[in-house]
Amino acid sequence: MAEWPVALRGTTETVVTTRGPNDRWNVAALGVRAPAGAERASGEARESRATPEVNEPATATTWGDTRTRRNFHREGGGYVQFVGDPVVFADAALSIREEAEPVLDAADAWAEVDAEHVDADEDDGTRREHWALRPVESRVVRESPATVNRGFNAVVEATVAASRLDVPAYDTEALRERLRFFEGVARKCGGDREREAIQRVREHADGEW
Repeated sequence: MAEWPVALRGTTETVVTTRGPNDRWNVAALGVRAPAGAERASGEARESRATPEVNEPATATTWGDTRTRRNFHREGGGYVQFVGDPVVFADAALSIREEAEPVLDAADAWAEVDAEHVDADEDDGTRREHWALRPVESRVVRESPATVNRGFNAVVEATVAASRLDVPAYDTEALRERLRFFEGVARKCGGDREREAIQRVREHADGEW
């Protein structure tokens, strides 16, 4: 088993590619939850300059009858990718995109993962399936200092709100209010790519706010 190419903490928003029945790679967003004890192990490893040892797998949840869910069942895995381009993330989260190759040019790091189905339940009528993710190969493509950009974060939150607009369990007007707020943050605090990304979110959501 390989190591994750980046340190995971909490839920990390990623782009995942999974091979469909047409042999093309479907591109989607996927939240990857860090394994239990991962942050503590990483901290101890930094102090001792050793490789962190975490025995538990990372986890992820698919909502509804998505291509990612179906492809995980059929193929048993995919490629989890860490991207810093908000446009790529917005398109992955809210549109149908397929590629000939599994690793995107925009990936700063990636991990090929085995996806094991571990549980399923429902949330207000929406089926959720839970997966254990274990990397079998990984690579860091580009290394750069970590930055915090409110515009990028606003794009991520906007994609979550936009994806719930047609879900009966959520209040549509409340979601639209959130989208208006996050659009303002993305346009004020983001750069050109964040502003383009939030425009993509609006277009994918048919301008519904």
